[in-house]
Amino acid sequence: MAEQLLAKKTVRDVPTTGRTVLVRCDFNVPMDDGHVKDDTRLRAHMPTIEYLIGQRARIVLCSHLGRPKGRTPGLSLRPIAGVLQDLLQRPVQFCPDTIGPRARRAADGLLPGGILLLENTRFYPEEERNDPAFSRALAALGDLYVDDAFSAAHRAHASTAGVAAFLPAVAGLLMEQEIAMLSRLLDPERPFVAIVGGAKVSDKLGVLEGLLQRVDKLLVGGGMANTFLAALGHRMGSSLVETGHLRAASDIIAKAKERGVDLLLPVDLVVADYFLAEPDRRTVDVGQVPPDWIAMDIGPVTAERFAVALRDAKTIFWNGPLGVAEWPNFANGTLQVARAIAECKAFSVVGGGDSIAALNRLGLAGRIGHISTGGGASLEFLEGKQLPGIAALQDK
Repeated sequence: MAEQLLAKKTVRDVPTTGRTVLVRCDFNVPMDDGHVKDDTRLRAHMPTIEYLIGQRARIVLCSHLGRPKGRTPGLSLRPIAGVLQDLLQRPVQFCPDTIGPRARRAADGLLPGGILLLENTRFYPEEERNDPAFSRALAALGDLYVDDAFSAAHRAHASTAGVAAFLPAVAGLLMEQEIAMLSRLLDPERPFVAIVGGAKVSDKLGVLEGLLQRVDKLLVGGGMANTFLAALGHRMGSSLVETGHLRAASDIIAKAKERGVDLLLPVDLVVADYFLAEPDRRTVDVGQVPPDWIAMDIGPVTAERFAVALRDAKTIFWNGPLGVAEWPNFANGTLQVARAIAECKAFSVVGGGDSIAALNRLGLAGRIGHISTGGGASLEFLEGKQLPGIAALQDK
């Protein structure tokens, strides 16, 4: 599988000089009152855009932002154009349409090295329906399609897959890097340790099943660990427990044992009397969660056990916080694991906004092998699923 993925054409494999290139980016960044709060994803696309500038291509950028229902002013990409302009130190035009006569005129008017950003693709319901007419209209704006949005590659939408039916389609440099780095997890150097967190086990059942076939150790934390602990018979108070997935959690525990995978679950928890940033809180052993109290973080003993389990790793994958990490009182477990990963000599891949935020908070992102822009896409990639945005690209 890894060999097939690595055999996709990239923007370096095709002529781009003088051509109009439609580039699918992921500018789905956090916004606050019309201002970009975190430009990490924008910076990740700079190598592809700068390469095309150097080739004197005419560059048409498109992306989604949020989940709008029709035209939603607060989800316009207009503010993104200003940030891109600052990052690139050159003008970035903005078109308030994604398709149609105005978009066509703006694209046709580009000079070599010029950049145009189209409006939010999801302002059009045809985008998520992968409507062929919308795909054709979008494709009409370029001579070549470059998909640089790995984080949206698991979506079979018009701008991520459908447009490839009407234009030659190749990977951007970020897409190429994501495929190359994540492919190393499909044939990893051992021991291979995965840490999976987040709120719900139901969101990650598939990836847990897939990881059990590849990892030597699987560390589970966050809200999803509650369901595993409940499946083992522990009282969890008022903690989030997906009772409909207790059997699935039990099956994963059994399969880990069958396959010789060391499955580590929390042995202590930081609990609170209310789901608040500043509640009464205490640390308890697993099984000792008081009635009506809520598990909010892994405890210090668990954090140390997880850190020890990482020390001899040669490959590490981490996705998802190990507690309610956006609140400082419940971020310790996530921060401790972030430090432990950064201190390892292993090849490490980290994905998911909260996990990356923890590394950034500690100034440790530069000590990670690869920071993945893909949340759901990276998980589906590791499950072995075919991602529509990658499948649509031309083979070398």
